[in-house]
Formats: sequence, structure tokens, C-alpha cells
Amino acid sequence: MVDAMLASTGKPIRLEAVTRRWDETVAVDALTVDMAAGSFTALLGPSGCGKSTTLRMVAGLESVSEGRILIDDEDVTTRSPSKRDLSMVFQSYALFPHLSVAENIIFGLKVRRVSRSERDERLQKVADLLGLSQLLERKPGQLSGGQQQRVALGRAIIAEKPICLMDEPLSNLDAKLRHEMRLEIRSLQQQLGFTMIYVTHDQVEAITMADQVVLLNSGRLEQAASPRDLYQKPASPFAARFIGTPPMNLIPASALNKTSGASSLLIGVRPEAMHLQDGGPVSASVRAVEYLGADLLADCEIDGAPFQVRLPARRTVVPGDRIELGFEADALHVFDADTGRRRDDLISEFGALTRS
Repeated sequence: MVDAMLASTGKPIRLEAVTRRWDETVAVDALTVDMAAGSFTALLGPSGCGKSTTLRMVAGLESVSEGRILIDDEDVTTRSPSKRDLSMVFQSYALFPHLSVAENIIFGLKVRRVSRSERDERLQKVADLLGLSQLLERKPGQLSGGQQQRVALGRAIIAEKPICLMDEPLSNLDAKLRHEMRLEIRSLQQQLGFTMIYVTHDQVEAITMADQVVLLNSGRLEQAASPRDLYQKPASPFAARFIGTPPMNLIPASALNKTSGASSLLIGVRPEAMHLQDGGPVSASVRAVEYLGADLLADCEIDGAPFQVRLPARRTVVPGDRIELGFEADALHVFDADTGRRRDDLISEFGALTRS
């Protein structure tokens, strides 16, 4: 159980048509999204999509060109960072190399003239929580990357703010440490109850940690949803391809079905949703095969359209094979190629694709 001294009560955050532009360049375009109190929201997207700019606007480090930012229903759009009652963890950790771990963690409390006794009490609790108790006298240069990240987290946690912002905090760590730190950060956020906004370009971080994923593309909102909904019901071809490894197959409907109007439609099926089926409705030629251990990834083609299928490794498939495939009706997605939007109303027209 987390001690009451370290417990935080998160505050809700709302962005209303928030825009950030520099001259003719629009970095964030009329972004509207709600983040519930005590929730974990991941801002996800490729480089240059506006996720870090959005975080910096919430922090007050970047001005808002249009729109409003509300924290706990109060308009903070023009408030300075120090008046927004939040903490932040940067990608670079931003530790003072000449200060010890303990001095780095309590630095902000010293600036705010918190009493020595309270600083010491908070420090001990944070150090115990993060496993830093034996490292308090060391300098950052004597720590591993994971330990340095814990110190940066400790500095944010000790402030006891209701909101914590993180800008790609794990990008400097190796894969094993990233996995460990994902678990630690998510556990801490749930225990302490603060509202988290977490910037990442890594879909694995987003879908394994967040309650809500806000997917951005060229400064615009593609979709804001739970990780499960984002995976199972992507709102656009961009969302369909960005979430999932390997990404969802998007095949021109005309390659699978001669329905009227199919030329402007895309059929989506995830590689893992397809299976070998004798007499199945989809017949494809195999171009290449990647062995992945427990399964294999086959690059296929149907009527000139490339797609991938993930199959159990025990099945023998080699380049040049002709295979027949099937999939369940609920694995089918339809998108309008012109508008880029999901078309659930048209799924029934392609129902024959799921039947042999």
C-alpha cells in the first residue's frame, strides 16, 4: 500500500480545438481530447506528428495559437508552467551531474523551500518505492540508464503533483530495460493515482501502458480510444496500419470483390486473423517467408495486391506455393480510400469473403 504522503489525486485535462502554428506551419491542428482524472493517456504517432508539441502546450512550455487547455475545469491556457500544478520527466533525464541522487531528487523541494524534515521524509519514501535507497549518495555518472531514469521519476513523484507529463522517457534504454520500466511506470501511476500524459512513437509502449491512446498524424487527431478499441476497430487506414505488428493488410476491394463502387474501398484484415483453409475464399501466391520461431510470416499476393499472413511455424509454406485462406467475419474491416474513414455499413457487402 502506498503511504498517504505519496498518494496523489489526479486532475482531469481537456484540450479544446488546440492549435499550434508557426507562420504557415501547423504543428497541431484543432486537437480536442479529454483525459480523465487519474488516467494514463499516451500520445502516439510518427516523428513530426505534433505529440511533443501537444505535451509542451499542456506543460505551458509552448504557447497555444488557438483553442483552450483546461485542468480540473480551469482554463490554464495562458498560465506559466509553475502555475499548472504538474511535474515532467524529459527524454534526457535532465539530471545535475555534480549532485548526488538524493540531491537531484529533492532539488525541486529545496527551490520551493520545503522544510528539511519533510524533504527527508519524502525522499526516504520515494527512494524505497523506486529501489534507490542504496544509491542516494552516488552521482548520475555512476548509475546505469535504468537507474538514472528512476532518479528522474523520483524527482517527479516527490513533488506530489496531480499531473505527470513524460516525453519519450524510455527511448535511451535498451529493449530489456524498456520492458522493465514500462511495468514500473504503469504500476507507479496506478498506485499514486496521478493523471499521466506520456509521449511515445512506440506502439508497444502505448498499447501496453495506456488507458487511452491519442493517435496523431500530421498534427491532426486520427483516433482517441482504448488500446483494445484502437486495435480491434481502427477509425482510418492510418490507424489500421500504425497499430499492430505486422500492420493490418489493406487490399483494394476490387481485388477481392466486384461489388459496385469497390474501386474506392479498402478491405482490411490483420495477418494474424487469417488461416489456411482448403477451399477458402481467398487464394494467394506466396512470394517470401520469414521464420519467426513459433510462427512464420508469409508475404503473399492476390491479384497484384501484396499482403501478409501469420501462420503457425509447423505448417510448411514456401515461396511459389499457392495457398487458400479464410478468416472470421468479425476480422473484416472496410475503409473508404477517398475519405480515409471506416465504413462499417458496407461490411455485409463483403460477407462472402469470409465463407468458402
